[in-house]
Amino acid sequence: MDDFWQGGMEAVRLLATGDRDVWGIILLSLRVSLTATLVSLLLGVPVGAGLALTRFPGRAFVVGLVHAGMGLPPVAAGLFVSLLLWRNGPIGAFRLLYTPSAMIIAQAVIATPIVVGLTLAAVQGLDPRLRLQLLTLGASPVQATWWLLREARLPLLAAVMAGFGAVISEVGAAIMVGGNIKGETRVLTTATVLEVGRGNFEVAIALSLVLLALTYAVTLGLTLIQQRRPAP
Repeated sequence: MDDFWQGGMEAVRLLATGDRDVWGIILLSLRVSLTATLVSLLLGVPVGAGLALTRFPGRAFVVGLVHAGMGLPPVAAGLFVSLLLWRNGPIGAFRLLYTPSAMIIAQAVIATPIVVGLTLAAVQGLDPRLRLQLLTLGASPVQATWWLLREARLPLLAAVMAGFGAVISEVGAAIMVGGNIKGETRVLTTATVLEVGRGNFEVAIALSLVLLALTYAVTLGLTLIQQRRPAP
């Protein structure tokens, strides 16, 4: 218990004194994870809605892949992205490996199946007659899909929270594609692992507490939006 207390005091000290390294790690963690979450939304919501509203041969197989991808191990995602970005890889010429961009790509790979699966479930949970009614009233397929997504906005916010929570807390992919380079690709999770390896448990606990507080702050903000009652 003393270790947690000392770690908490260390977290307060690091934040209160404006430690440049710690604040740089915090800001990079937010930038990488929020960008990856945004990318996963831009990719995952249309795909999830499309899977929910269309029928085609092999659909069950694709949906199965999506559900399997929701449990994709971060180290597997990191390995896949590393192979793509390696010097001799398909897109190695862009030299993205060991950069924040590589971390964003890896985290987007992790979060996108989660967003697709939850979007699919949210849209499928709506009354199927609603889409038919919208089309009957003259809405285009795109407009009808937009209105369906608006109706499913509360579960979609849960998808955002799930995607963000999955990427802000992962460490395997971040180390594999980012390298944990000080001042460049070091984020809260990789910094915590580094401090544990060094035996600096107080600092490791402090960074973990900061990570938990940061995750809670973001998800609390999304929860307040989700639970907000519409004006009468």
